[in-house]
Amino acid sequence: MQEGESKPFPAFDRHAHLSAEPRTTNRKLEEFSELRTRSIERLRALVDTDDVLERTGAHPAFGTVKARELVSAWVVHDLTHLAQIVRTMAQRYKTDVGPWVQYLGILNR
Repeated sequence: MQEGESKPFPAFDRHAHLSAEPRTTNRKLEEFSELRTRSIERLRALVDTDDVLERTGAHPAFGTVKARELVSAWVVHDLTHLAQIVRTMAQRYKTDVGPWVQYLGILNR
């Protein structure tokens, strides 16, 4: 945000999680909680006014983007993970619901 469009965002490895060392589910949840808390604190410190969200930067693939768009993309990314979790949880009941399965869209995707 400080450099605007003069320097593209650093590269981001979207597949880094595939090579991470194995961890228990409890450890993953602990790490998630710790990282999320730090991220939100940092974001709150950076975004102290709405004007900050209108600043632009240079994305290597998309070109000029606003901070507002990046933050919104993070929110939707997180919501996507929540949807994945809920779909996975619902699948456990696919046979239990019997004939109602035809009315439960989450079980038919």
